[in-house]
Amino acid sequence: MAEVVGKLSNFAIITSDNPRTEDPARILDDVETGIVDTKCEYTKIQDRREAIIFAVNMAKKDDLIVIAGKGHEDYQIFADKTIHFDDVEEVTNAFSEREKRENK
Repeated sequence: MAEVVGKLSNFAIITSDNPRTEDPARILDDVETGIVDTKCEYTKIQDRREAIIFAVNMAKKDDLIVIAGKGHEDYQIFADKTIHFDDVEEVTNAFSEREKRENK
């Protein structure tokens, strides 16, 4: 998946969705191997919420943001807990906060 993203994107953000008992940093390193040989610029952000906020804040007019991985899931699973996490809510909140800053 990372290789396809790298071939079709101008910029990518590597993050995790449900790390469960795996080391989130290692997951990002593993995903990075698929994108590193493409021409795509990228960054790794372990925290999914921070990654979404980063994407929303860097997006310019007419940019397209694709957030892949969680789909319909509204939770995130970690080794020690499962939390409510909905990509749609996070994107909505990030754009709302961005709009507030821009309209000050």
